[in-house]
Amino acid sequence: MKPLPTKAQIRAELERQVQDYLETGGVVKAIPRGQSGQVDNRNLFGSLGESPPRQERTPLDDVVQALEARKHPPHNNVRKNKRPRKKLLTDDFGEPLRWVWIED
Repeated sequence: MKPLPTKAQIRAELERQVQDYLETGGVVKAIPRGQSGQVDNRNLFGSLGESPPRQERTPLDDVVQALEARKHPPHNNVRKNKRPRKKLLTDDFGEPLRWVWIED
């Protein structure tokens, strides 16, 4: 893996590139404060008011309910277990007393 350059190395490289540019005849002009490279010197993020008006949302509650109903179909044909089951009877303090059979 190639080691990443340190900040000092990056600064030195930038300084070397600037010196090479100036030695080959390049000239750095003074740019007035606030000047931008954008066309018409306008703020691209300041034009939020020019967006089209917000559209009303279409209510889809009935569509969502229909999709949810398809996901979870009703289980009408499921048989209940008719067998009796065991239940533990306890006293007022939670101590087990006995098991009893309960039919639902």
